[in-house]
Formats: sequence, structure tokens, C-alpha cells
Amino acid sequence: MFTAMNLSAIDLNLLLMLHVVLEERSVTRAARRLHVTPPAISNALARLRAQLDDPLLVRSGRGLVATPRALELAPRLARAVGDLTLVVQGGESDPAESARELTLALADPDQIATLPRIVPTFAERLPRARLRVVSIDTLISTGGLAGGEIDAAIGPAEAANGLHTAPLYEEAGVLVARCGHPILRGKMTSERFRALRHVDVHLALGRGGVGHRVAEDALSRGGLARDIVVTVPTFTAAAMVVAQSDLVAGIPRRIAEALAPRLELVIMPIPIPAMRFEMQLLWHDRTHHDAVAARFRAAVIDAARPKKKRRGA
Repeated sequence: MFTAMNLSAIDLNLLLMLHVVLEERSVTRAARRLHVTPPAISNALARLRAQLDDPLLVRSGRGLVATPRALELAPRLARAVGDLTLVVQGGESDPAESARELTLALADPDQIATLPRIVPTFAERLPRARLRVVSIDTLISTGGLAGGEIDAAIGPAEAANGLHTAPLYEEAGVLVARCGHPILRGKMTSERFRALRHVDVHLALGRGGVGHRVAEDALSRGGLARDIVVTVPTFTAAAMVVAQSDLVAGIPRRIAEALAPRLELVIMPIPIPAMRFEMQLLWHDRTHHDAVAARFRAAVIDAARPKKKRRGA
């Protein structure tokens, strides 16, 4: 991040202050967190601006917006501050007592169907820690799991290139339509599927992600093509559009089952062999040996995996 020569000329406290301001996006909140005055934070930022030759943070309305240089520095500073904290404190002897913030990236199906089970397990295993949940957009825009900001993510096995993984559950793709849709009056065939008009979902920065490509390949092999009318960034938005129109959408079964009763949707099979995705917990090697991160992952895995039914239950 800095050369040895100019690092020696920088007060490392200034970098700590920048790290906290980048997290809080507020001089007042950063000052409160660091137990200093807001003018002290402002003076530190002024000195860093001069030394790094960049505005770092600029005002936008009542808040602060980071410059591209500051956004580039943010995950590196977070990682460095975390490492220095462990050096000073001698590590965390009991991971269960950690007060760290742990970040999990989830698409909206897991935000709706899995997160409600993760939260109580997390609170039990890490009672002093904080759980932060972010979207897939945030995961990608902050440099992925290697970026230093996000500890783990749930995603399809196809996204696991070079990452550590643990299997969670199998997901299936289904088709949803509103109650009363004309397509419900007969058997779903390939011809009827091709005549439908569809809502598509692009989760990854406005583009189709790994799961989208797998689904498109499966449809193509089955001789199916979709007439896309509208593209949205979440499966929840797709379901909402379908509920108010004659459009249909292919979405994961877990979110379809959660939303169908509320939105009066009907779940239908897609007329090709079952479209299934192996969903996994993913994490980077940088957190693989960290005891707190390992306890966090164990909590997510235990909460997200289907519970085995007892015999006779």
C-alpha cells in the first residue's frame, strides 16, 4: 500500500481514523467511536489528504462519499487494523467471546429462507459478535471473498473456484405464475413454455451470475428459449412482478415456497429434467485458519443445512 520510505513519514493513527471514518461514513460517529473530537478527525483527514494527494472523502448532502482511492484502501485498511488488533491483544483466546463484526453475503433467496435460521444460531454461538449481511452486488464490488471485507458467502458450487467450501443444501429451479394465469389450464409443455413471457433476474451488478449461466445452459440443452420482457435485480422483485401480471419467472424453489402463499403464486415445474444447484458456504484462504471465522462458519453451516428427520417423526 505504501513504500517503506513514505510509510515511516505517516502517523499510523491517521490511517486508523481513516478506517473508522470509511466504516461510519460520518466524522461525528467516527469521533464518538474513537473517543476524540470531530475537529481531531477532520484535522487527521486533512493531513492524510495532503500526504496521499487525494480528497479521500467528499461531502454529499449530509453524508460523506469515498473517492475511488479511498474505496481501494478500505478493505486493506480493515484487514491491517484487524491484524494489528490481534497483535496488540495477543489474539482472541476464546472465539466464543469475540466482539468482532462478521459479514456474510447472501442472495435474496437465502436472505428470506435461510437467514432467519442463521441469526439465532449465530447469537448462541457468538453472543458478543455482530452479524452483517450484504448482497451479492456488495460481495462483487468489494473484491469478493479475497477483498478483506466479507468473511463468507452462500452460493452455487460452480462459484467455488479456488475457494474453501462446505455443502449446505440442494436448490431446485421452478417456474412461478399468478393464480388464474391461463397457462395453468393445461399441461406445461415445451411449446407452451416458449410462448410465455418472462421476468429475468440478474443478481450480479446488473448481470447474470454463475447460477444464471447454469440455468441458461440447462434451458438451451432442453431446447427452451425465453421471451424476456423485464429484467430485475432480485428474485423477490421477479415474484412481485409475476403476481401482478401474466409474466412468469424461473426462481429457486425455496423462495418460491416462501412467497407463494403471500403473493398468491402457483409453482410449476419447468418442462426439462430437474434444474438443481448444489449450494455451498464459500470462504477464502485468508480466513481459513482464523478461530472466530471458523466458529462463525460452523454456525452458518449448522443453521443452513436441512435438519434430518428422526425416524417415526
